[in-house]
Amino acid sequence: MDQVTVDQGFWDLFPDAQVNILYVDGIDNHDNDENLAERRKLLHNATDEAQKFLTNETFRLNPVVDQWRKAYQQFKKKKGARASIEALLKRVDQGRTFDPIDPMVDVYNSVSMTYGVPVGIEDRDKISGDMHLGIAKGGEPFQPVGADKDEPALEGEVMYYDNEGAVCRCLNWRDAQRTMLTQDSKNIVAVIEAINPEQIQRANEAMDELSKLIQHYFKVEPSQVFHLTKDNPTAVVPK
Repeated sequence: MDQVTVDQGFWDLFPDAQVNILYVDGIDNHDNDENLAERRKLLHNATDEAQKFLTNETFRLNPVVDQWRKAYQQFKKKKGARASIEALLKRVDQGRTFDPIDPMVDVYNSVSMTYGVPVGIEDRDKISGDMHLGIAKGGEPFQPVGADKDEPALEGEVMYYDNEGAVCRCLNWRDAQRTMLTQDSKNIVAVIEAINPEQIQRANEAMDELSKLIQHYFKVEPSQVFHLTKDNPTAVVPK
């Protein structure tokens, strides 16, 4: 994988959007007891922070949830598909807690909840060719995480894809098992999407925090943050 490109079809739907990209090399994502208590506290604090996005008793009327639901109405999607940030906020709203999973998942879930943004991470070594964010032709192969059969993309769906099929369906809803982050992942790409100015500000802050947390937990230096727009739609992996 040499780059991420956001296709024109995405910008036609969301001309004011911004997609933030961060590359990281050489992580060790195996779970360990050394920072387990710290990661547990990280998730606990993030859950508390997420409450600021849940000010309306009616869950769907909270701005973060409402904005993404309206965004998802603009393209074809699998029934029930929601933005990944909504799934996290729903758990917070229900009073559920988050237990540590592995270092990178804990880090990006904490950032997502703290800043109210969707955060996705893929294993770059499993991407076939370059990764794109664009509009599905329909039928692109996709086996979701945890599933045992193919669930192809729908025509007109917004998705991340590579030469072998869908990488993440319905914008940021569900990862493919083929490219998902695992404890053995070493080289990754992180993405945060934003569709309006207020979201963009939070996404920028979130990506900066993600970069700092990665340095802290993995002792590696991430790339610069790439801010992709309709006038600057490609982020090349640094050599």
